[in-house]
Amino acid sequence: MPADAEESRLELFHRLEEPRSARVRRWVVDHGLLEQVRFRNLLYPEAAADFAARGGSETPALWDGERLFSGPDLVIARLQAVLDVGRA
Repeated sequence: MPADAEESRLELFHRLEEPRSARVRRWVVDHGLLEQVRFRNLLYPEAAADFAARGGSETPALWDGERLFSGPDLVIARLQAVLDVGRA
């Protein structure tokens, strides 16, 4: 994947044991967005630090490069918008 594509990739901050996070991960898979969404498990210090740096507190949360969307409903709405504009 080219570097600019990697930089523009959406980041999903999640917790494996959390049903809300599982719902969003399943949505990503079911809608074929694995190429566009990078899963960031907060178990890992690097992911936790990046999440905190983006102002995160509630998971699941989606970083789109500019803004952090928190909670499963907002995350799914943002992901739906990605689908609506041709997976841009």
